[in-house]
Amino acid sequence: MSTNADFDLFRTSEDHEALREAVRAVAEDKIAPYAAAVDEEARYPQEAHDALVASDFFAPHVPEEYDGVGADALATCIVIEEVARVDASASLIPAVNKLGSLPIILDGDDAVKARYLPPLAKGETTFSYGLSEREAGSDTASMRCRARRDGDDWVISGQKSWITNAGVSEYYTVLAVTDPDGPRGGNVTAFVLEKSDEGFTFGEKERKLGIKGSPTRELHFDNVRIPGDRVVGQVGDGLKIALRTLDHTRVTIGAQAVGIAQGALDQAVAYVKERKQFGKRIADFQGLQFMLADMAMELEAARQMVYVAAAKSERGDKDLAFFGAAAKCFASDAAMKITTDAVQLLGGAGYTRDFPLERMMRDAKITQIYEGTNQVQRIVMARQLLKG
Repeated sequence: MSTNADFDLFRTSEDHEALREAVRAVAEDKIAPYAAAVDEEARYPQEAHDALVASDFFAPHVPEEYDGVGADALATCIVIEEVARVDASASLIPAVNKLGSLPIILDGDDAVKARYLPPLAKGETTFSYGLSEREAGSDTASMRCRARRDGDDWVISGQKSWITNAGVSEYYTVLAVTDPDGPRGGNVTAFVLEKSDEGFTFGEKERKLGIKGSPTRELHFDNVRIPGDRVVGQVGDGLKIALRTLDHTRVTIGAQAVGIAQGALDQAVAYVKERKQFGKRIADFQGLQFMLADMAMELEAARQMVYVAAAKSERGDKDLAFFGAAAKCFASDAAMKITTDAVQLLGGAGYTRDFPLERMMRDAKITQIYEGTNQVQRIVMARQLLKG
């Protein structure tokens, strides 16, 4: 016989639900009113940025000892989910702040943490992540960006592609090859670069299908000289750090996907309850009810997978690699299907910009691609299964 204590294992805490209410209030009041204009104008969501800073939801994952609020992995996912419910572009602010700074939190020395985490926690800068290159996307170990030692300094040359919030962020965790003749995967090192570093420039903004409010640009390094104290972790451990980071942050992309899907379902339910055809609400047609039921079922399954993966991230469980990949993959596939069905439920109205659903459908697509395509997630899962 199950007890109430057993069921408590599957319930978010009162603190987490209070957090959800607080984030939702900020999102609906300070972020949602600007979402359409941000997408239309393809501009950075500064209103959302300012609201997130003011409410301490900007980089909630930063530990308290570095002036952060010390939100756990599930709390951070709830922040991202609730913001994504109204604007996926804005949800990338807390998500990428975690992605960019997590290598420092996981493996940086005390001096690096003390230098870079407090400004992020205070909202003085965003933090981006430089791993992918034009010819090194899924195959990260084939990167060509180089860092050579010169006395106590390092000199970095090369480029990075598809970098979220590039140009806005002041700080960047960048992966570069430090031993070209070394073993593949064991010859990469992580560094912190600053926007003001001489020789560090940006490409033009990418013209994208969705998340238009989040600038995506290339990073260019023309013999950028940085001091040796900007190394994150040990020299040669960069790829291990990068992949360990992704195990944790894939969960946040799952949370973003859940938020987008929830926003789409909310819009669809509200519409079908008001729209009338053949003398009755279209919500009363069984065919549409079945669509809504399937959408809600897939959404709740995705949410539970993300929350379980977030709990494993917080604990650092050994099976996080599988669960993080599974949560990201399942949730993003679900978000793509749910947003597409939501557009269908609104018919012609869903296809217009008078409603946010076409934007949500466009935004959902990227969740199947970034931080590892869903094909790569399946490889990750399979490898974890076959290890045993």
